[in-house]
Amino acid sequence: MTEAKKPQSTLYLVATPIGNLEDITLRALRVLREVDLIACEDTRHTARLLHHYRISTPRESHHEHNEASHTPRILSLLRDGKNIALVADAGSPLLSDPGYTLVAACREAGFSVIPVPGPSAAIAALTASGLPADCFYFAGFLPSRRTSRRKRLQEIAAIPATLVIYEAPHRLLETLEDMCAILGGRIACLARELTKIHEEWLHGSLADILGMLRSRPAVRGEITIIVDRVPEAILEPEPPGPSSIAEHLQDEIRKTGSTRQEALKAIARQRGISRKEAYRQLVLERGKSTDDSA
Repeated sequence: MTEAKKPQSTLYLVATPIGNLEDITLRALRVLREVDLIACEDTRHTARLLHHYRISTPRESHHEHNEASHTPRILSLLRDGKNIALVADAGSPLLSDPGYTLVAACREAGFSVIPVPGPSAAIAALTASGLPADCFYFAGFLPSRRTSRRKRLQEIAAIPATLVIYEAPHRLLETLEDMCAILGGRIACLARELTKIHEEWLHGSLADILGMLRSRPAVRGEITIIVDRVPEAILEPEPPGPSSIAEHLQDEIRKTGSTRQEALKAIARQRGISRKEAYRQLVLERGKSTDDSA
């Protein structure tokens, strides 16, 4: 008689409500009851959900500040045959929340990792925004420092997809100012306090939304910003440069103020040829021009 194979230990990634406690699946509730431990971003925050549904499963903190040190403990429990659920304070784990280190370690160690899908502020805001949802780019939270934030906005500005961005209320006005400067007059939708009592939606250009919020004494709550994709006209390739080396050289000098030598190096790079080859073509063009005028 062969011994029954022991079920493989599993890490469950359980999505939890982003506000309304009714937004949780039956499967999520069952998993949270059946696992041996719930790893929480904040045990006190998760306690409210667990108490509401009378779930008494033990819980431990697993957040960005202790993930590196706590991951070995989770792996040890999985090796001992335990099943673990990972939850964020709200929504789907790992989306702008801790968990990547743990999931990567579990995959490497050969443990089963199973998502239990559910609420996501990014998807909820995108689908109800009225903006294209067929292709989107999730940027998460932008950097808190203005210089880094503007650099990041410049990096994602040309992505041909609807942008989904999270932001904290105390940085919202500055972020919208930067968006107006970098992304221009794109249409956007701001969703605040999704699924909660004070849920709010603002529509219009980025400048319109900034104007609406500037008149308020304060802005509070969880915020998701959906921004329309870059206009196709901006994505169209620039018209080709001057056909001749001589015209290209003069154009480069005029635009950049470079010396003749620096400009020749630049146009050689732009044309994908060596400086020597660019100079050779320039000489040939001049020789042909002289012949034609003779």
